[in-house]
Amino acid sequence: MEELKFIVETSARHIHITQDSLDYLMDVPQGAHAELHARKNLSQPGQFVSDIRLDIVGPVNPKTGKEKVIKGVSILGPFRSADQIEISLTDARSLGVKAPIRESGDLAGSAPIALVNPENGRRIDLQEGCIAAKRHIHMTPEDAERFGVKNGEIVKVLVSGFGRDTSFGDTVVRVSKSYALAMHIDTDESNAAACSGDVYGTIVR
Repeated sequence: MEELKFIVETSARHIHITQDSLDYLMDVPQGAHAELHARKNLSQPGQFVSDIRLDIVGPVNPKTGKEKVIKGVSILGPFRSADQIEISLTDARSLGVKAPIRESGDLAGSAPIALVNPENGRRIDLQEGCIAAKRHIHMTPEDAERFGVKNGEIVKVLVSGFGRDTSFGDTVVRVSKSYALAMHIDTDESNAAACSGDVYGTIVR
């Protein structure tokens, strides 16, 4: 029987942004709108890395009296209905934020964060929106049927062949006609499994 595999992609820290937030940060004239231009297309249909980068800023450290900053974080397009910043747990410690592990879009009560345009200094302080993304597999309905899983199901995935075979539990299956088959993990998870080059995973039954 053929072993069913899917590509495993490392998703680095990134920003999803609303039109209103980008308009403010880019200081566009009233009645005009900022645009996101694709610098690189991503595996998910219609998704892309834009040509705009922002700094993300954590809270003031009470010991130092200073804010921690991660500079030059990419904005992914297209625009979203809510601002969402996805970072690794290592990033969260560096910034001093308590980013919960959440699925995309589940932002209620998530960590506050600030976005700063380094070109003009304009800043937005978000009361919530910063998360560590729950690892997940994008599938079409046809993929889900082939793999014998359903939307929202939690599975375990084995990534092997790099000297650090790793089983990733708590992986959520996300099914939509608009998706392309791929698993997404963050940089911490990728480094733990020593992922390099083309990486494939299998669901462990």
